Amino acid sequence: RVASLLEVGTGFHPELTGRENIYLNGAILGMSEKQIDEKFDSIVEFSEIGEFIDTEVKFYSSGMYLRLAFSIAVHTDPEVFLIDEILAVGDEPFQRKCIAKIKELSDMGKTLFVVSHDLDLVATVCERGVLLEHGEVVMDGEVHAVVAELRRRSAHAASCCRATPMSCPSTASRGTPIRGARRRSAIAS
Repeated sequence: RVASLLEVGTGFHPELTGRENIYLNGAILGMSEKQIDEKFDSIVEFSEIGEFIDTEVKFYSSGMYLRLAFSIAVHTDPEVFLIDEILAVGDEPFQRKCIAKIKELSDMGKTLFVVSHDLDLVATVCERGVLLEHGEVVMDGEVHAVVAELRRRSAHAASCCRATPMSCPSTASRGTPIRGARRRSAIAS
């Protein structure tokens, strides 16, 4: 089973309540109604939005969407978990809670792919990094080494742009978000 958090609110219907969206999103992610029933209380507890669970999600903040979406996704018991910049939303305590859950999933042997501009996050939750430039692999190795290389390239490109703005390399040459995976691989693009 693959679960993903690629955009806040993906798989949610704005006219449905949080409760109804747990069932909708859980079904989209491959859970049966019985599995959702069994995990419902845990999903709500992890999300910390119990007080608003019967409110239509169109009234939720982006942080509340994140809380509910992340909670549903991690309760699907995925073998592969795709996370794209989603942790940039939400408050810091919940982000720490999500990172702890990501590490827990990794420790359970799950494969996690993380896409983020937050290189410190990538270095914290990933073991392997792959740096891509114009779609080509330029480095594949231990995540700290890949993060350091991307930072080096970004610093070089920034100093180059200050010195000669007309010869500034493209955004892709300066480096783009690192994509990482905790257990087996991490991908940077």
